[in-house]
Amino acid sequence: MKKRILIVGVVVAVVALAGAYFYARRGSSEPKFRKGKLDKGDVVATVTATGTLSAVTTVKVGSQVSGIIAKLYADFNSTVKKGQILTELDPTPFLQSVEQRRADLEKAKVELRNAELSFTRSKNLEKQQLLAQSELDGAQTARDSAAASVRQSQAALKQAETNLSYARILSPIDGVVVDRQYDVGQTVAASFQAPVIFTIAQDLTKMQVLTNIDEADVGRVKVGQDASFSVDAFPDQPFKGAVSQIRLSPQTVQNVVTYPVVLDVANLDLKLKPGMTANVQIPVDARREVLRVPNAALRFRPDPADIAGGEKGKAAGVPAPAASGAPAAQAGAPQTGGRGPGVRGGAGSGRPAASRSGTLYVEVQNGKGKLKAVTVKTLITDGNMTAIESADLNAGDEIIVGLATARASGPGSASPAGGAGGGRRPF
Repeated sequence: MKKRILIVGVVVAVVALAGAYFYARRGSSEPKFRKGKLDKGDVVATVTATGTLSAVTTVKVGSQVSGIIAKLYADFNSTVKKGQILTELDPTPFLQSVEQRRADLEKAKVELRNAELSFTRSKNLEKQQLLAQSELDGAQTARDSAAASVRQSQAALKQAETNLSYARILSPIDGVVVDRQYDVGQTVAASFQAPVIFTIAQDLTKMQVLTNIDEADVGRVKVGQDASFSVDAFPDQPFKGAVSQIRLSPQTVQNVVTYPVVLDVANLDLKLKPGMTANVQIPVDARREVLRVPNAALRFRPDPADIAGGEKGKAAGVPAPAASGAPAAQAGAPQTGGRGPGVRGGAGSGRPAASRSGTLYVEVQNGKGKLKAVTVKTLITDGNMTAIESADLNAGDEIIVGLATARASGPGSASPAGGAGGGRRPF
């Protein structure tokens, strides 16, 4: 009997200790919400796009005559000077043509001298009234025709000599050869258009970036604005540039209208090469030392049960939580005509909020984990932080950024992408 009482006592003690353990653990559970603090700093809105690097001046050198390439005096990356020989075509057919035209000219000159002698004799006979006027006119016509033949032969000779000079292709500018299309022995056919043999970049220390800016953002891009970009070859090194031209030649691809924008870039160390892809950022607006908040806090939407006052919070203008699976709109970057930030080729990540309002949530003091909604005025965003104005919040105030733990996904659970879950990581 005593043994049974002892066993029952031990079981009761174990149960009591387990209950105390779980009760203590429940009382010290982790906070339900993740918090962040408002701070003051700079927010810079930028327009982003992708472009291609190229030399400011690029000349395609071709051939005006057809022939076989006999010699090459330049290759890829060769530095050339204006007037330097780049390549030479086989001159044999051109020399033969020149000799033929010279012979034609000599023959025409002989015929002209003979016609002049005949015309002189005819004039003397006509003065002595021994020759009819019609025969004199015929002699003069023959003399004039022979003179025209001489001039025609002279022009043909000049043309043949010009074609011979075209067999030596010269560089039109100082620069660097960036492309070569033909090798020795290949035939260049210039029947309809001049074939491109070399491509020469004039000065690789001065380059440009050609990018396309979305029509919704091009109005905020101005000539002279500073810009920065990066290339995959040097991902950790930013490069500087300036907007030099906004071309009035719209391009439409799948109903997306963009405008070409040119950036001037200095390349003194020759790190940048033609054809590189540039990820361009053009600052279009900046706010200095303003109250700013992580975008995650503006996207967060709690459950109605967590809002102090329940239905009263809704009546006070608190936006309803997003429906299951429906992401909330990105704060600080309003949707205009169905367009969102980063749409259309990534341009417009910093579109202004146009003084739109957003909602932040703060924890009510002694409210047992209840939240209160605070309406703020959003200004601009850089994609991570949004500049705001608020009469109720100050730098250092704590705001709700998201849930401390992600909710279990299941039917009826809200999407973490800014919906009722709000379980995104803070920026």
